[in-house]
Amino acid sequence: MTSEFELIARHFTPAAPGSRAGVVLGVGYDCALLIPHPGSRLAVSVDTSVAEVHFPGTAPAVAIGHRALAGSLRDLAAMGAESRWCLMALAMADTDDTWLSEFARGFHDLCAATGTTLVGGDVTRGELAIGVTVMGEVPEGQALTRSGARPGDRLAVTGALGGGAGGLALWQHGERDMQHPLLARYLLPQPRLEAGQALRGLATAAIDISDGLLADLGHVLAASGVGASIDVDALPLAEGLLEALGPDRARQAALGGGDDYELLVSLPAEAMAEATRRLAGLGLALTSLGTVTAELGLSGVGDTVLHGWQHFGVANAKGGAT
Repeated sequence: MTSEFELIARHFTPAAPGSRAGVVLGVGYDCALLIPHPGSRLAVSVDTSVAEVHFPGTAPAVAIGHRALAGSLRDLAAMGAESRWCLMALAMADTDDTWLSEFARGFHDLCAATGTTLVGGDVTRGELAIGVTVMGEVPEGQALTRSGARPGDRLAVTGALGGGAGGLALWQHGERDMQHPLLARYLLPQPRLEAGQALRGLATAAIDISDGLLADLGHVLAASGVGASIDVDALPLAEGLLEALGPDRARQAALGGGDDYELLVSLPAEAMAEATRRLAGLGLALTSLGTVTAELGLSGVGDTVLHGWQHFGVANAKGGAT
């Protein structure tokens, strides 16, 4: 039987990154020794992905590896941080070398695409679950938070919404073509790291849309002590969402589906043009959805009541057993 140390050496030990990546000691040691950039603040986040809760256990292994890292990286994106390092803890029922190779490929490919170096972790036996801790850096005084939204600010979102929920719905109905735009957004989501960095100095608050637009907007409003008015007709819908779900379900997916990996930001009205220009340079749209108000509460959504993702509340699942 293959030992955990052999698995780590075979699948999760990258070539020595060296001091250029800020790594003195990495995989294979009890602790990593890392070198942050002078004048930066460390941004750290952890996320756990569990089979049949956050992703279908039968999803392609390459997508499971990608999603496991992406789920943590989006938290760095929301803070405007640059990703640098990660730790990964993997629990799995058996040692299928083919599955592990594909899982590792998805994980390592996203590491390479985002400048993230795997510096340690753990492999153990158990039900399929992956915990990923990411560490990034943001210049001192430039971190984006949830608490800076001010009355009069515009509310805007990057990219398009509803793709995560739409892709999950298609998967549950038997779609397996990874080239389908909705399935690609669900299984191979792209954390908006560059967008978060581009919005530093412009956005007054930011959050990633993991639990659904309305739920995550609620977090920003609560942290900032403000309210908001939004225009649901301005929602930018993911490609193929209307065709897959129809108008009503598409709007529900955009408002409350979650798993979108986009950023919701507030920023002064006079900063919208510059923010739009910066994101256009990244090939990404920025859509204005409404305005921050001094009056608490949220208007413009009519009778819509969406709770978003909750682990221990409303029955919900981001992954399906199908």
